[in-house]
Amino acid sequence: MTFEGLARAGNADLEALLRSSAAPAPDSLAGHEWRGYNTPFFTRLLGIQKFIKGFFMDGGSLEGYNIPVSQNGLASPWLHRPGAGAPKRFGFYLVRRVEPGAPDGRYPRALLLDYGASPRNMVLRPERVLRDYLAQPDPANPDLLLGKAYLALGGPRIPSNFFILERLRRTDWKP
Repeated sequence: MTFEGLARAGNADLEALLRSSAAPAPDSLAGHEWRGYNTPFFTRLLGIQKFIKGFFMDGGSLEGYNIPVSQNGLASPWLHRPGAGAPKRFGFYLVRRVEPGAPDGRYPRALLLDYGASPRNMVLRPERVLRDYLAQPDPANPDLLLGKAYLALGGPRIPSNFFILERLRRTDWKP
């Protein structure tokens, strides 16, 4: 199982893999940034196919963020979009265990990245409706993760897309 292989896999295979996989250990996420790849073609059209996700600890809670990157193809390096120096961090989320039976309890073995729960996102920001599920498809490889994004529109949860993460580098960034 490789990053590229998962990035090219079909939705049915990714769904089966996500359902059968356990959550990564939360402490294995903190202090790292991960290269990310949204699998559907429409994300390329929107300029969000490639991204970086980071995780950090704040007051005993695991949180995270996203960094926009150059959309230069799957085989090219993950480079943050040029701008005013440091990479732009946005789309913050709190990381939680999934509670079975809760509105976001769809994948009870996964972790939930809850963008709506982060006070770092302004109230009217569109990313507040995102709910990502995250699992480790290969128990022997903590550096490769599989995720699925949903849109929380009131009560309903609308599936959006699968994404793949691979550990990229250590980071000590905190807000």
